[in-house]
Amino acid sequence: MEDGAVVARRNRHDRDGAYLAAGLASYALGIKTNDILNVGRGTIETVRARQVAMYLAHVGFGMSLARVADAFSRDRSTVAHSCHIIEDRRDDPEFDAWLETLELGIGVLSPLGGCVL
Repeated sequence: MEDGAVVARRNRHDRDGAYLAAGLASYALGIKTNDILNVGRGTIETVRARQVAMYLAHVGFGMSLARVADAFSRDRSTVAHSCHIIEDRRDDPEFDAWLETLELGIGVLSPLGGCVL
């Protein structure tokens, strides 16, 4: 069983990663970061931005779907569905290139977290 302090540190780190991913998606898509992180559904634009942010947290930070779900206050199946949607959209070369640029940005930030769990 994990130590409570370790779990709390990992959860804080995951929330910080979610905030960074949401911030990057916010900047790229012109949606407010708080709207992306809001527990409510929001507009279709907000939903799409949240899907991008959750995908970036999963792929860019290597967070499990369950950890992404906790960090974004979502169900694991919602995160899995969002990641599948983003993967399907990568068939479009323009979207794929755009998302790859965002992944590079997350990749630069990922080692700065200083927490490997």
